[in-house]
Amino acid sequence: MSKTQVEVYDFQEITLNFKKPDLKLNPFKQAQLVATFMAENGDSKTIEGFCDSQDGSVYKVRFMPTKAGKYGFELTFTQNNKSQKATGTFEAVASYRKGILRQDKQHPEHFVFDNGDRYFWNSTTAYWMLGLKNETDMMAAIDRLAGYGINRIRVAINGRAHGGERWNEPNVVESANFTFKLNPWLAEKPNDLDAPNFDVTRFEVGHWQKLDRLIARARDKGIIVSIIFYVDGLDHACDPFKKNNMGNQDEQMYYAYAAARYSAYENIMWDIANEYHLFRTPEWADKMGQFLKSKDPYNHLISVHGNSDFPFRKSPWVDVIMHQSWDECGGYEFITESKARQAATGRILPLINEEYGYEGHYSVWGCGATAGKERPDGRSGLNRSQLAWEICMAGGYQTTGETAEYGTGAGEDTGGGWINGRGNDKMTMLRYYKIMKEAFEQTQYWKMTPRKDLVNLGNLCLANDGQEYLIYSRLQHCRIKLTKGQKYSVTMIDPQTGETTPLADANSDVDNNAWQYRRNLSKPMVFILKRKG
Repeated sequence: MSKTQVEVYDFQEITLNFKKPDLKLNPFKQAQLVATFMAENGDSKTIEGFCDSQDGSVYKVRFMPTKAGKYGFELTFTQNNKSQKATGTFEAVASYRKGILRQDKQHPEHFVFDNGDRYFWNSTTAYWMLGLKNETDMMAAIDRLAGYGINRIRVAINGRAHGGERWNEPNVVESANFTFKLNPWLAEKPNDLDAPNFDVTRFEVGHWQKLDRLIARARDKGIIVSIIFYVDGLDHACDPFKKNNMGNQDEQMYYAYAAARYSAYENIMWDIANEYHLFRTPEWADKMGQFLKSKDPYNHLISVHGNSDFPFRKSPWVDVIMHQSWDECGGYEFITESKARQAATGRILPLINEEYGYEGHYSVWGCGATAGKERPDGRSGLNRSQLAWEICMAGGYQTTGETAEYGTGAGEDTGGGWINGRGNDKMTMLRYYKIMKEAFEQTQYWKMTPRKDLVNLGNLCLANDGQEYLIYSRLQHCRIKLTKGQKYSVTMIDPQTGETTPLADANSDVDNNAWQYRRNLSKPMVFILKRKG
């Protein structure tokens, strides 16, 4: 089965159905589906398929056309040393889709879609979104995040925990509506936390189909799904391979199956493992990163969740530097130093602080004045957004996480936030982040560089000098040096409310090659100056 017409950057899905599968064989290991797709201009791409049923009765292959036109394909299905072939044709038609997210080669610290649209990374964590048992809840969580301008979510295929108290989040517990026990493989005892007895040669197809539906809904809402292969790999039975078998054939099959199943979605990227260093080695990460890269025919972005260090700066498979550096220790200076270290390699990459302290999460770990102790300004949504401004004003990007204390209630209907992505109207953190995203999108931020030297000591500035300036003013006074003989429009934005106020034009010749906001400020404010004429 296949469609006669698909949109560019959607995917053609070809399904093979077998009425009498050979139940003696392992359909995930002892059968192979491969398809070669050929465009009118002669370009071709060979794609691996995957088994989409427990008994081997259904196989699929997915192909994403990146150009309009007519395509032909040839399938080869092999089992028991016997091969069957089939051919077909279809047409790819132009569409509104943006394509795959890439590193911008002209501005390599930033991102661009295949169609040229810009992408200001505004991301959040929802590790256990697949643990939401009611898919209506899952879809509603995605819709809600999209409404706040979130354009990337971190979702784990695989994780196991006894409850949220593992991270000082007692309101998130196992319930009729939510589970921490994710089962990507068939398990003898799937509800046993520590001894599910996974058969790592057979996938739990229903679990992977649920992730299909999650990714499809996120695609409809303009959200990229960062697929994480392990979250907290040391916990319980999350890692059935352990260090003795890490990187072996069966673990490679885990990564290859994900690539075969999800690479044809335009809105995915890969994360080899969350906090890999706690249960794996850098050599393993390099091996699996290279392997996964080789299995993705469309070259989606790929990285691995690091910590304050990132030992893969020169690794060819890495597309994004991803740190975990908490609180004030992960702010402006940290991003600036990490960017300098990356530049020293001769290879510029986008840089993310992927995790810097979740809203309302007062655990003992962390760094800086707000770490590990509950206080009015410590890890509040406002405090986290102010830190996000620091990160972005240094030329980096960030991933945040909402409070898990509530969002879906308590008891039988447990909390959400950074653990599973659910939320409610009490949760206001992401409103601040949406304001920040929209402020940046009013500028050509990808052409700007950090210029603290142009503003008052303590304020932050991004500049395309002589053309455009973005100021995050944290002081009572805001003043910026300007190039001589220029006029600029000036807009003031309140980063807490989003209120936007047009101000009088700036004329650098009037005030000694500078501009100054003439009133005292009582809280952080944002100013955008754009050259006129």
